[in-house]
Amino acid sequence: MISSMTGYGKGIVQKGDLYVEAELKSLNSRYFELSLRLPKFLYDKEFEVRERIKNKIKRGKVFLNVTFKKNNIENDFLNVDTEAVKLTMKLLKEVRKAAGLKDKIKFTDLIGFQNLYLKGIEEEFSEGIELMNEAIDIAIGELDKMRKAEGYELEKDIRKRINIISDTVEYIEKIKEENLQAYFERFKEKAKQIASNFVEDEQRLITELAILSERYDVTEECVRLKSHLKLFLDAMENSEEPGRKLNFILQEMNREANTINSKAVSSEISHAGILIKEEIEKIREQIQNIE
Repeated sequence: MISSMTGYGKGIVQKGDLYVEAELKSLNSRYFELSLRLPKFLYDKEFEVRERIKNKIKRGKVFLNVTFKKNNIENDFLNVDTEAVKLTMKLLKEVRKAAGLKDKIKFTDLIGFQNLYLKGIEEEFSEGIELMNEAIDIAIGELDKMRKAEGYELEKDIRKRINIISDTVEYIEKIKEENLQAYFERFKEKAKQIASNFVEDEQRLITELAILSERYDVTEECVRLKSHLKLFLDAMENSEEPGRKLNFILQEMNREANTINSKAVSSEISHAGILIKEEIEKIREQIQNIE
């Protein structure tokens, strides 16, 4: 089953007064791109978060926003250790005395040692990272559901267009001999009028017609196009990351359609070839959104 690259998912986990929310959005992209927005105290977890998402989402431009709340206050997890503040002040006084300084200790001096008396979420809530990962997994699951639902609709539309192309190829195969024969009859009459030596040398005329017949025959193109259609459907059903493969197969299908059009000797085949190209282009637009 194919998946779309666009989707949205949200994961919310709450334990006590700690609330964690992970919000995921994804858009079309040729490659996997991830933009993170994490609280400052989680910057050192960025690599782990990237790997967690990368292992489950293979393609698309993905945006992740993680929010922590404690007692309904967003990202407010720094607590002051008052005993540590007193020790810090004592340390600063000893440093001032040892250095022979007479200036008073200011608040800005104290801020320089904030790592001694401010406690972060990792210290107070050892389960904080665990809750974040749980919220991210829930968001990925919701995102995946939406991407698969949209992928299902994309697949239905693509299969419908593949059937149109298949029916059109069969139509071309059905009428090509009759159209080709009619074309050569017209060519034969015109050749007789323009060059009387063709009339005198009937065998030469037959040879020339045989060469033209081979030049304008679209049998091989129809066979290859039908083969590409089967390969395309197989890739949709069995490939783990079908997007790129489907795009390549579609290029080959378009190549065969172009050749059919260039060889067309009747308006019927020409119109059928144009219809095939139109459907290929519509499919191309759809697969740009497939993971």
